[in-house]
Amino acid sequence: MSSFSSTSEHQVLVEVKRCAVILTLNRPDQLNAASFYMVSRLRDLFTSYESDPDVKLIILKGKGKAFSVGGDVAAVVNKIKQGRWKLGSVIFRDVLFLNYLMATYSKPQVSILNGIVMGGGAGCSVHGRFRVATEKSKFAMPETALGLFPDSGSSYFLSRLPGFFGEYLGLTGASLDGAEMLACGLATHYVPSSKLAALEADLCESGSSDAAVISSIIDSFGEQPKPKRESAYNSRLDVINRCFGQRTVEEIISCPEGEAGAETNAWMIFTIQSLKKASPTSLKITLRSIREGRLQGIRQCIVREYRMACHVLRGKLSKDFLEGCRAILLDKDRNPKWEPSRLDLVTKEMVDKYFERLDDEDWEELNLPPRSNLPLRATAKL
Repeated sequence: MSSFSSTSEHQVLVEVKRCAVILTLNRPDQLNAASFYMVSRLRDLFTSYESDPDVKLIILKGKGKAFSVGGDVAAVVNKIKQGRWKLGSVIFRDVLFLNYLMATYSKPQVSILNGIVMGGGAGCSVHGRFRVATEKSKFAMPETALGLFPDSGSSYFLSRLPGFFGEYLGLTGASLDGAEMLACGLATHYVPSSKLAALEADLCESGSSDAAVISSIIDSFGEQPKPKRESAYNSRLDVINRCFGQRTVEEIISCPEGEAGAETNAWMIFTIQSLKKASPTSLKITLRSIREGRLQGIRQCIVREYRMACHVLRGKLSKDFLEGCRAILLDKDRNPKWEPSRLDLVTKEMVDKYFERLDDEDWEELNLPPRSNLPLRATAKL
């Protein structure tokens, strides 16, 4: 027998089954874009359940065709346009705090990624202990096309993917299907969507918080799909490592152009075009963020990303975020006018400023409490 309740706005549905809690992101018409209310509700629920001895397991999923496409960007843009960028920063602060809580959570979190997983949606799932992909999964971090950078703690988990695959995903915004997510380590398991209901039932019936027991249950439903032949991870990893392991963005872009001269194909064209269409500033701060993330723990990564996000929202260094949102999400002309418009105009000194404290007496660093249950992911082998 299960008990069922929801919040007043029904944005997060809560279902308690035995010793498990199923949380469902419930904004399907917005592809479960995380509103301020939704983030606050999740933070409160995760905090409460961590100290509840009756709760052994959290299952997180999305209603509709998306797990989550990330944060509610339109709400943040509106705050900036009103001259209230600090209110927008509150949303980032709460999202990043939630990511930190999930990454250091003392109880198992099983994220069911049966649909689109983008941006902040990745932050609410990839940090959890178990990530279950399906044939409907689609992962991407498309922030550089919006004049932003991959945040939500992604400088931590992208930098720990094999080789320089994280740089490839973060800079180009390339998408992966469920099989590719499993192959590169973004997902821990792959379960056909037709088996998800049975999987949830077994997890709830287990009454266990033992990671080995939970993994064994998911394994019993799991499959080992082979990535498609044309998959970037399956067939292009050597090229990706060779190109995206370069020191600068300029060198990264010139590398696939040289490769394309020998063998032009759809993947190479997409990669080059994605890099050239993205904000030059975003590309440079993203590359540095991922590279620094390799040498930092989750707490350092999230604190740094908050600092970077506040610089982006304030708009003193660049207004590319507003312009990218205008071109991609609002006017949808897909023709952003970046400023600076070229990589060579984005100097090291300009990039450095994104990693410095804000010169605003009312601004404060993100204060994250020490947590003992730190993630155990090793730094990626290069």
